[in-house]
Amino acid sequence: MTHTETLVGSYDYIIVGAGTAGCVLANRLSADPKTRVLLLEAGQKDNYHWVKIPVGYLYCIGNPRTDWMMKTAPEAGLNGRALVYPRGKVLGGCSSVNGMIYMRGQAADYDHWRQLGNTGWGWDDVLPYFLKSEDHHGGKTGLHSAGGEWKVSKQKLSWDILKAVQEGAKEFGIHPRDDFNDGNNEGSGFFEVNQKNGVRWSTARGFLRPAMKRPNLRVLTQAHTESLILEGKKVVGVRFAKDGKICEARCSAEVLLAAGAINSPKILEMSGIGQPDVIAGLGVTPQHDSPGVGENLQDHLQIRTVYKVRNAKTLNTMANSMTGKARMGLEYLLKQSGPLSMAPSQFGMFSKSDPSLETPDLEYHVQPLSTDKLGDPLHPFPAITVSVCNLRPESIGSTHAQSADHYEQPDIRLNYLSAQNDKRVAVESIRQARRIMTAKALQPHAPEEILPGPAHTSDEDLLEQAGNIATTIFHPVGTCKMGSDPMSVVGVDLKVHGLTGLRVIDASIMPKIVSGNTASPVVMIAEKAADMILKTAR
Repeated sequence: MTHTETLVGSYDYIIVGAGTAGCVLANRLSADPKTRVLLLEAGQKDNYHWVKIPVGYLYCIGNPRTDWMMKTAPEAGLNGRALVYPRGKVLGGCSSVNGMIYMRGQAADYDHWRQLGNTGWGWDDVLPYFLKSEDHHGGKTGLHSAGGEWKVSKQKLSWDILKAVQEGAKEFGIHPRDDFNDGNNEGSGFFEVNQKNGVRWSTARGFLRPAMKRPNLRVLTQAHTESLILEGKKVVGVRFAKDGKICEARCSAEVLLAAGAINSPKILEMSGIGQPDVIAGLGVTPQHDSPGVGENLQDHLQIRTVYKVRNAKTLNTMANSMTGKARMGLEYLLKQSGPLSMAPSQFGMFSKSDPSLETPDLEYHVQPLSTDKLGDPLHPFPAITVSVCNLRPESIGSTHAQSADHYEQPDIRLNYLSAQNDKRVAVESIRQARRIMTAKALQPHAPEEILPGPAHTSDEDLLEQAGNIATTIFHPVGTCKMGSDPMSVVGVDLKVHGLTGLRVIDASIMPKIVSGNTASPVVMIAEKAADMILKTAR
């Protein structure tokens, strides 16, 4: 790559990243045939068969064809462990490799954003943007919509052992609820998923594919963005590598950075935007001082407790025999149902670690399967995993580019379990999971704790075990946060403070992490951003 080429064509908007947000933006902005849009994606097309099959997340995560293959730095709170940190590198981004759970979070999350000074981002403000693209299996109601690009379905299988867990949870005040997405998700239920007829429904499939027929939208895959092009304090284009060449593309309106909570700050820093000392350390000339770039990193840490069970069908025993595997494959081939249509988690619960809290701060993902750790073979005995995560962690991390090498992953430091309250919540969440598993409704299945193990009883011991078994649930946010304080990177219009021609539109703009899974909130963010952009352009 010894020379630079100018990409043929002129554009109004350049979108960096065809992930969860970028595909939505490409659809909405190219709807006007007079608007010229260029969409750049570092990954490949989403025609890999494991992207479509729901259980294929097992084969997409940790696969360089679809995953950036990142790792965190060693984490003191996890007893020195570094975690594998998957990020989607394919059309659709993380929506092509994630757990497919449709979750908005709590109304209080967005009202808190508004209380932090982010006018226009309260629950009543964002709900219309959740509804705008929704195609809910239940049809149009006051809290759901139909006919949109974002499919929301019921899962096509059930497990008696999970129904038993739901009955057991009722004994401890965690009652069934019909809808996790009405603004208050307290209770238990079976997760709705972004699927259609047992097939994964990513933003690439729902938003991008229909838009790719438009002549005013150009999509380039395997186009690795290296930096933004600045003229003074105005961003005018993007520099990227493709087919062994360095290319430049310029736009007349705006560059929309939608590369995600890890790669968006990296691209900003490689462009000279961020903390001057960090940028200078890369050998890059500082262009714009923005101290919040790469800071405020938040994520959901899940503690994976495992219980051996009796008198119950689980995926462990089904998948550990050739006959079972054949049956599962045949069922999916004929009906697009059964275990191959599974999301990683089927059943969820939202509860409080402290009864004085106004809203739940714990989310359970209960799975009819178990392993010693993610990526390992399933156990040879029937068992379930009762994962529980702190929805509102106080531990804050950072991510920063490490060198001038555009292909080197950023330094990712979550600082998990560094905050005192997060330590308390971790211990209480294990204890709460244990209480639920003693329920009378579960006695026929005789749950036997495997992880962390019943011998661990003291607060100190349980905290250490949490550090041994906890792992990410893949929800990084906050690294280009929205606000007006000195550490905010973008304003309520998602324009980067102090620059023109640039907005950041992805999970990185969240000032605080939402109380649930993050994919659909990112779709909402992109919908709201597209609306603001189009109104400005008129």
